[in-house]
Amino acid sequence: MKILTECDLLINNDAVEDAEQLLLMKELRRFLTHESAGVKGFERMPAEWTAINRLVSNGGKIPARSTEAEAVIDAWHQETKDLSLVLSRQTETTVRERLSRKHRSNPAERRKDDLFLLREDCRMRAELDIENAAAPIRLTADLARRTIDVGMTLRAPEDRKSAKARLNWLLRQIPGEPNDELHIRLNWPGSSEATQFPYVDLISDPSIIEVGKHGLTVHSFDVFLSKRLGGRFIQQSNFINEIEALVPDFYRQVGQNLSAWQMKPPKIREEKKEAEDVSVEAIAETVQASTD
Repeated sequence: MKILTECDLLINNDAVEDAEQLLLMKELRRFLTHESAGVKGFERMPAEWTAINRLVSNGGKIPARSTEAEAVIDAWHQETKDLSLVLSRQTETTVRERLSRKHRSNPAERRKDDLFLLREDCRMRAELDIENAAAPIRLTADLARRTIDVGMTLRAPEDRKSAKARLNWLLRQIPGEPNDELHIRLNWPGSSEATQFPYVDLISDPSIIEVGKHGLTVHSFDVFLSKRLGGRFIQQSNFINEIEALVPDFYRQVGQNLSAWQMKPPKIREEKKEAEDVSVEAIAETVQASTD
């Protein structure tokens, strides 16, 4: 699938100038997409997925050395890699898994850390980088809640003074009809706890975010879709189908419309538009005037 995706990107982005090479590339793509080639994306979790979910649902604790958990994490890593390829083909740009330097250089450490997260929090997480997107896409599968959360985190605009004004900056970027599954979490400074609201409630009344937060200004937003799957969550194929539908859906509805806030560049003041206006003599005159 990686080779097929690379072929697709090169062809769709007109990145192959030589006519003969382009013909060969198209033939390779045609071969890889033929059913006889047997090339497929990741389609289902292993049988251990159902067993691990039942253990968690019954209040059990995943053992420190669990071959079932290892099989689940290995499958999760296959799925997140495949998901990056799916998004690459959809956006016609390269989408990569966002990994720490430690995890990029040592896959065994990534596996170890993800196993720990699964055992301790009953969660699996991944992040995907889309070129020029406002932020990475963050994906979380929560086994205890049987939910999939997919979202992005944006820094609040610092040139807006009130929390409500900062929220309105975000809300104006989200088009379309209100979605009951879309939520916004507001992260406040210091030890003040984050607050979370359904998007539909914030559209109706943005001022609700100020209750109990008087005088505080929000510093970042988590915008995410949360979908509770119930029984479909533990099904090997349906779990994958839901992820590969929900992540592109979030990006299409919300993520691709978001822009990261940036501080505006400084402007030259009218009274300082010439170099001589800020010469040593001019500065000295300003100092003298301020002391008179």
